[in-house]
Amino acid sequence: MQSPLPVRDGVNATRLRLPEEGPWDTAMDYMMHRWGHIDPQGIEDRFDAGEIVGEGGIPLDRSTPLQDHTFIWYYRSLPPETRIPVEISILHQDHHLLVVDKPHFLPTTPGGTYIQESALVRLRNQLELPDLIPMHRLDRMTAGVLLFSTNPQTRGKYQVLFEKRQVQKEYECVSAAEPAPGHAAVDFPVVVRNRMTKSRSYLLAEVVDGEPNAETRIERLETFDAGTSLGAAGAAAAPGDPARLARYRLEPHTGKTHQLRVHMASLGLGIINDAFYPELLDKAPDDYGKPLQLLARGIRFVDPITGKPVEYRSGLELGEAVRASTP
Repeated sequence: MQSPLPVRDGVNATRLRLPEEGPWDTAMDYMMHRWGHIDPQGIEDRFDAGEIVGEGGIPLDRSTPLQDHTFIWYYRSLPPETRIPVEISILHQDHHLLVVDKPHFLPTTPGGTYIQESALVRLRNQLELPDLIPMHRLDRMTAGVLLFSTNPQTRGKYQVLFEKRQVQKEYECVSAAEPAPGHAAVDFPVVVRNRMTKSRSYLLAEVVDGEPNAETRIERLETFDAGTSLGAAGAAAAPGDPARLARYRLEPHTGKTHQLRVHMASLGLGIINDAFYPELLDKAPDDYGKPLQLLARGIRFVDPITGKPVEYRSGLELGEAVRASTP
């Protein structure tokens, strides 16, 4: 359902579904029930100013009956945010698509404490594109190629590509060159298949028994000593040597939450600087000097508008690999 309120400051108006019945006579009574303990005066002021609207953009007042509207829209009061010290690079822009290099630490879309400090809102404001919508998502801690639709008229054609898995994605990561103790040696390339589900705990994803629903092909590209030059591709690593690292190519065939991080950890090759897998670390402030070593390197598909194959590649590099290649 399209919002009757336009995007403001890069942010969509919030939609709220009103209950069909209950102990509330008016829409304002229900909002007071939900949020009156936070800012009752602010809610009253918004109704008085006509800043809360229903279907068709009709302003509501204090006496609007609960049953008059199924949905209402309003703009949230946004708290001030500290700017995340990273920048977005534009890789491609046309009448249909915007392709960017999303940096580590910046979320794709608004959520939680990150509203203005999200790739979507930053780009809407920077490029004056209120209709901008992401075609897929990257975790906040993952960097790399991210696609947005700039044209609502052609958006559906690109959405179909993702829905039908006609988009090939390639990632890179840096992890240990050999599995952690207790894990079997890996003969690369390897395809990891298992069943993943969202966990009820803070850990956002986990592997469970059952029919596989997640699949990733993993290839080791090169191994190296941290802080030294890169070694030959596939070179043997010294067992148990924490300074011996490797760069891997990851090709997901499905798109489960944290799939790549979970699959690498399942091999005993947890990605460098991963605070979730294989071990959940205590929550701590972001350390911008230690980003998760996971990068969406490239994406390719047949463009539904031109009918031609296209590929977009990230210009970013993983810090651990760069440091290793620096004399």
